[in-house]
Amino acid sequence: MSWAVEEWKEGLSPRVLQKIHELESQVDKLKKERQQRQYQLETLEAALQKQKQKVENEKNESAILKRENQSLMELCDNLEKAKQKISHDLQVKESQVSIQSGQLNSCKKDIERLEQELKR
Repeated sequence: MSWAVEEWKEGLSPRVLQKIHELESQVDKLKKERQQRQYQLETLEAALQKQKQKVENEKNESAILKRENQSLMELCDNLEKAKQKISHDLQVKESQVSIQSGQLNSCKKDIERLEQELKR
């Protein structure tokens, strides 16, 4: 079959044959270059898809972390409110203890005074 491909070249001048050979070489070279570029394009497209997937995964992880952060902030707020309530309750109880301690001291003095009166 290749002889049929070459048959059309018979009778052409050497200069024309040289030019045909140069053009065929150039075509072969361009075909190889096209194949290389196609391979590079496919490789770059695969890398792009990989990066897109990576970005999507990062976005998903970021969203998860944001939700977790929001949840933790709410938990911290709730704990702070509970701490403030407990602190307030403690102050109230310390105040009550102080009042009762004063009352106890007053009662002790009254008892001592009454015991002194009874001894008389």
